[in-house]
Amino acid sequence: MRKWNLIIDIARCEDCNNCFLSCKDEFVDNDFLPYSVSQSKHGHRWMNIMRKERGQCPVIDVAYRPTPCMHCDEPSCMKEAKVGGVYKRDDGITMIDPEEAKGQQELVDACPYGAIWWNEEKNVSQKCTFCAHLLDGGWKEPRCVQACPTGALKVMRANENEIHGIIDSEGLEVLSPEFQTSPRVYYKNLYRFDRCFIAGSVAIELDGREECAEGARVALLKDSKTIDEQMTDNYGDFKFDKLEEDSGSYRLEITWAAYEKKTLELDLKRSIYAGTLLLRSSDKVPCP
Repeated sequence: MRKWNLIIDIARCEDCNNCFLSCKDEFVDNDFLPYSVSQSKHGHRWMNIMRKERGQCPVIDVAYRPTPCMHCDEPSCMKEAKVGGVYKRDDGITMIDPEEAKGQQELVDACPYGAIWWNEEKNVSQKCTFCAHLLDGGWKEPRCVQACPTGALKVMRANENEIHGIIDSEGLEVLSPEFQTSPRVYYKNLYRFDRCFIAGSVAIELDGREECAEGARVALLKDSKTIDEQMTDNYGDFKFDKLEEDSGSYRLEITWAAYEKKTLELDLKRSIYAGTLLLRSSDKVPCP
């Protein structure tokens, strides 16, 4: 059977909050029984945008990760719920029943992604419903996807073979696979949130001034083995990304034109800007 899936491209998200606001517009002060009762005006973030800053001045990048309910195929909340409180639809959407789940505040802590919220006024736990009431009425996508101006959110109804093909071709990942909940929300460019980088600039000393070293070869070594290499751009910049945090010692080796090789040892805990690596005139290899 074809099931609903949500694909989120972190590289496209600009933190405009249109997804969050459209969710509020749809659900605050609106009951959609039997799908949901009205969402709390304050406190709830059924589409919660998380933020991650990497690097040090002047090389810093910021990523935003929209985080709704993962609509897991093995939902922890359903295992915790009393009978009927949480159910899984045949189309892949995970729902909290607004009547059967009344009083079940423990569902909030049951979600490892922090995607369930307690509505004190309605005495019920709540979360993203994938706008199931709209989809069942003929809409092609939830409100958050409709409202996204950058294409960071994309919905797809596909069978298992189709979605696995897309996962492979687009390099999609799930959030926190160690939870083993089989989410139906997939992320593209997740490395910008859960990996780190080593970046820097290469310059040369020329006639008493510093100039950008375009085309310098920069190699990244781990355990004495080259794991990646790049050529600096016209600003002399380089950036090795998708590295594991707290992954230990690395070495940078820089070579350019007639200059001697320059090396730099680094201990990678979080993203590092190594600064400007200056090749001085004294580093030049003498002409034979």
